[in-house]
Parts: sequence; C-alpha cells; structure tokens
Amino acid sequence: MISYKPFYKTLKSRNMSTYKLIKDHNISRSLLDRLKHDKPISTVTLNDLCKILECRVEDIIVYIEE
Repeated sequence: MISYKPFYKTLKSRNMSTYKLIKDHNISRSLLDRLKHDKPISTVTLNDLCKILECRVEDIIVYIEE
C-alpha cells in the first residue's frame, strides 16, 4: 500500500500549509483529499508536489506492505 504520511511531515518541515498549496500553487482540494485517504495520484502530480516542496519522492510517499 502506498501511504502519503511523509507528505504531511514534509509540508510541516517546509512551513507550508494545505491552504497555501491551494491558494498559491493551484493544488485542488480533491487532490489533498486523495492524499489524506491514501488514494492513487498520477506521477505528474507527484512530480508537481516534489517541485513545489523542493523535495524527493520519498519525502511524499512510502510503500507499506499489507
């Protein structure tokens, strides 16, 4: 299972809020909902988040064996 828990830690470490993602970077609320519920996102979206947060993929997602 893919989890997005690291995403929220990265947000916090970058002093970024979800509100700022929505307002300044045009990230949709539906995308944030998908992340919150560990639903699939595209690699393009993942790339965009990495660019915005200036981080690596590992700072956003983690694989957890079920």
